[in-house]
Amino acid sequence: MPDSIARRVAGLDWPSLRAALDDRGYAVTPPLLTVAECALLRALYQEEERFRSKVVMARHRFGEGEYKYFANPLPALAAELRENLYERVAPVANEWCAALREKCIFPARLGSFLEACRQAGQTRPTPLLLCYEAGGYNCLHQDLYGEIAFPLQFTILLSDPTTDFTGGEFLLLETRPRMQSRGSAVALQQGAAILFPTRYRPMRGARGWYRAGVRHGVSRIESGKRMTLGIIFHDAR
Repeated sequence: MPDSIARRVAGLDWPSLRAALDDRGYAVTPPLLTVAECALLRALYQEEERFRSKVVMARHRFGEGEYKYFANPLPALAAELRENLYERVAPVANEWCAALREKCIFPARLGSFLEACRQAGQTRPTPLLLCYEAGGYNCLHQDLYGEIAFPLQFTILLSDPTTDFTGGEFLLLETRPRMQSRGSAVALQQGAAILFPTRYRPMRGARGWYRAGVRHGVSRIESGKRMTLGIIFHDAR
C-alpha cells in the first residue's frame, strides 16, 4: 500500500468504481487504510477534546449505538481522505446535477466547497466516528445538515469483521418512482470504503433521468464491537 493517502486514492480503479455506482447505486474500494491506521482512528474515540459533539442514538430513536463528530482541526488521516476523495467524486457530482437539471456546480477543490458551506451558515465539520456494540444498529437515514448537501459520501470500516464483530452489514435502501424499493446489504473489509449517495442519485428511465432516493444504515451487530469513519463533505449548521 502506498505511503500517502493521496497516492492510495489516486491508485483506485475509478472507472470501475463509477461503473459500480451507476449499476448498483454504490461502490466498494479495496482497503484504503492499514490495520495500524484503523487502530489509530479507533483510539481517538476516547479523546474527548477531538470532538465537537456526541450523539447517543437511542435518545433520538436513531438506533442503538453512538457517534461523535470531529472538531476542527480534523485528524490528519480524516482530513487527507476528505480532501483527496472529494477531488475524485466532484466531477461525478456535477454530472449528476446536469442529468437532473439542477443548477448546482461543485468546485474542483474541497476548500472552495467548504467556503460555500460557510457562506450558507454551515460551519461545523461533519466527519465522524461511529461505534456500535452487540445489539447496536443504525436506522435508515440521510446525512443532511443544511441547505448545501454534497450528493456523495464515504464510510470506512475501522474494525476487523473476522475478529472484532459479527453482523453489522452496511445497508442501503433505494426508492424509485412507481417501482418497489431495492435493498442492499454490504459486508466491508477492514480499511475499505463504501461510496454511496447522500440522498438520491440519477437513474435513466423511458422518459429521461429521474431521482432515485437513497437511505443508509447498519444492520444489527450480533457480537463484538464495530467502528467506522464517516466522510461527509458538506459541513453542518
